[in-house]
Amino acid sequence: MAKGILGRKLGMTQIFNENGHLIPVTVIDIAQNVVLQQKTVETDGYVATQIGFEDKREKLSNKPEQGHVAKANTAPKRFIKEIRFDETQNELADLAVGTVVSGDIFQAGESIDITGTSKGKGFAGSIKRHNQSRGPMAHGSRYHRGPGSMGPIKGNMKGKNLPGHMGHETVTIQNLQVVAVDSERQLLLVSGSVPGPSKGFVVVKSAVKTKK
Repeated sequence: MAKGILGRKLGMTQIFNENGHLIPVTVIDIAQNVVLQQKTVETDGYVATQIGFEDKREKLSNKPEQGHVAKANTAPKRFIKEIRFDETQNELADLAVGTVVSGDIFQAGESIDITGTSKGKGFAGSIKRHNQSRGPMAHGSRYHRGPGSMGPIKGNMKGKNLPGHMGHETVTIQNLQVVAVDSERQLLLVSGSVPGPSKGFVVVKSAVKTKK
């Protein structure tokens, strides 16, 4: 069955498995996940579970937000997302509005997909942004880190890789593995790195393309 949860990336550390091998892991805080709404085919045309994560003060929310979370008898949330799967596979579809979703829905060894917002790098050249090669660095080349030809007519090359804003995009890393679940502190330990900076919000879902 497919499932999902929201969280905040806390950072990376390392642990040792049963065989004594060192494993780099990312720690994700998954506390305070609450079901805010259940969308159905009859009312919305599709099946999805809307989850809110991390409380915020009522002063920072407007009246529509407060009215929406009041149905779930919870505080306004900072991060709200829909977890959407096939109608017959959504494990969260049976949860009542206001139910707290804990990290126990995942087990160690399970494959997951994590979506987050990548780190923003600001304005970057084509070499850093698109991994292009530079020109010769000799004094006479007169071409070192340029973007290449702009085309024969006023730079009219559609799809040309050019310098520009790099990063701060939605990125999904597939088939990461759950190393451990800390039920007491509501922490999820995931093998390897996760998109985004520390304290960034992430969406954790069941793997769509599981490795054979």
